[in-house]
Parts: sequence; structure tokens; C-alpha cells
Amino acid sequence: MPDRSLWSGEASMVIAKTIDGDVGILTGRAPVFGILSPGSMVRIQPLVAGEEESGAEVRAAVRDGFLSVSGDRVSILSSVGMLAGDVDVPTAHADLDTATAEAGSPAAAEESVEVKYARARLRAAGEQA
Repeated sequence: MPDRSLWSGEASMVIAKTIDGDVGILTGRAPVFGILSPGSMVRIQPLVAGEEESGAEVRAAVRDGFLSVSGDRVSILSSVGMLAGDVDVPTAHADLDTATAEAGSPAAAEESVEVKYARARLRAAGEQA
């Protein structure tokens, strides 16, 4: 159960994978609430305070969570997740190797939430996964 705010703030756009499929949401529209796909990455284009232009893209990896967009406000809630700058790349690679080995088969690895989350952390950090 997602119990903490991974990221919250004003944004112009958010791109995420929900259980209903990939979504790209421009803020300022009707409110949106979505359940994030397990082991996915979220991309957020934050607004710069006091300006109409966007700041540097924020990327986050989530094991599970929710996405809420209301007006220009975006919130990402997750019990397990991290922002790109917090990803330890060698640890994420090691976690991917371990999760892939524990899955037992390539088909099982593709369905494993732990494999997906390790890959999401690597993608968030700008690495190939």
C-alpha cells in the first residue's frame, strides 16, 4: 500500500505507465487518478516557481504506487520508489541480476515485479536496462 509521497509539486506534464496503459497528461485539465504499473518509471516536467516555463525533467522509479493530477499539481505516492538522483546504479544492476536469477526463466523474469523495478531504477538513472 503506497504510504509516502515520492514527489509532489506543480508540473506542466507527466508521463507514466498505469495499469490501464501508458499515459501522458498535460496539467491544468480535468483531475486524473491512476494506479501505477508495478515496476515502472514516471517522468515529470516540473514548473519553475514563478515562471511559465518548465524545469529539468524529474524521473522516478516506482515498485508500486498512485499518480494524482489536479490542476497543475502532480503527486506520486509509493511505498517503494526512488528519484533518479537517489539510484545507486551498481546496486540496481546487482538487484537486476539477482531478481533475474531468482525468477528462474526468461518468461518469469519478464513478469517479475522485482526485475521490472530494478530496470525502472536503471532507466530513471539514465542507464540501459
